[in-house]
Amino acid sequence: MHRSFKTGVPVLIALAFLVSGCSFGANKIMDETDPPPISYVDESTSFEFSMEEEMVTEETNTDMVNEETKRELYLLDQNGLVAPQTLALPKTEGVAKQALEYLVKDGPVTQYLPNGFQAVIPAGTEIYGVNIKDGIAIADFSEQFKEYRPEDELKLLQAITWTLTQFDSVEAVKIRINGYDQEVMPVNETPIGEGLSRLNGINLETENVVDVTNSKAVTVYFLAQNGDNVYYVPVTRRVNAKEDQLTAVISQLLMGPSSFSRLLTDFRSGVELLEEPRYANGVVTVNFNEAVLNHNEGTAISDEVLNLLVLSLTEQSGVEKVAIEVNGESEVQMATGELLSEPVSRPLKVNSGKY
Repeated sequence: MHRSFKTGVPVLIALAFLVSGCSFGANKIMDETDPPPISYVDESTSFEFSMEEEMVTEETNTDMVNEETKRELYLLDQNGLVAPQTLALPKTEGVAKQALEYLVKDGPVTQYLPNGFQAVIPAGTEIYGVNIKDGIAIADFSEQFKEYRPEDELKLLQAITWTLTQFDSVEAVKIRINGYDQEVMPVNETPIGEGLSRLNGINLETENVVDVTNSKAVTVYFLAQNGDNVYYVPVTRRVNAKEDQLTAVISQLLMGPSSFSRLLTDFRSGVELLEEPRYANGVVTVNFNEAVLNHNEGTAISDEVLNLLVLSLTEQSGVEKVAIEVNGESEVQMATGELLSEPVSRPLKVNSGKY
């Protein structure tokens, strides 16, 4: 079931661009919205993190106390979904440990929480440390970590995994409690094994899964709304294992949100992919029919559609940029009236507006 909305007031989009907050009705189509905030990467900027920044033994530098830095935290929204929110936190060393500390209920994140969002790690949990080696982040928690509801176990794991894997040096996450490695989670015994990564998915939709063995996971992004705020939410679905990965992503985007969710899309009916996505050197090119132009009386692509495509496709391994064509033409008009003639990079941070 598609839930969609019409776009309106444009904002500046370029190869590196920023979009701001927006509003629309939860269950009806509105006349005007602005896209949710996304900060796109400027190619000239490096965002690598040193090991010293992420090791748990580092102490806070007093020179940093009054500075802030943006971190992407995966929190629980009003629909029970795990969604990223980029918050300006006090600048410190030991950034991986800090990120987890801001996932603890009733902890330092409380004053930063957007409306409708809550932290996921049980209140009172201490973060003893995060040790990063060979791409694996081992997060060590106090005993209070075990005090979560059984139904929240996957959400807790997903929030921790996706928060820590925002750092370039982290590919997978393992859990310790009081210094002891956990092969499974303590309540429902969800396997952890050699570590969990983004490949394990987030906000898993399983209602249409028939054959798990012959299927694979793809993660796509839709939109959610809370009051006047709209934000992007990742969702993982199972698709036929033989289907091309990038084609599967587009197919799921065009299928729209599940009828069981409160998520929305800005793809209107009739949008078709005219050929399989073309991939070369980190850039995927997608060629749509003119129905993808849903802005300015069908002459431009909306900011929301562009963002959903870029977020979803760059979530796939090896994809760094997205080039969009309409009927084979590479110069596509954007909501600003400018031409989108260059590939767009993966956002650095998601949902980074003011609340």
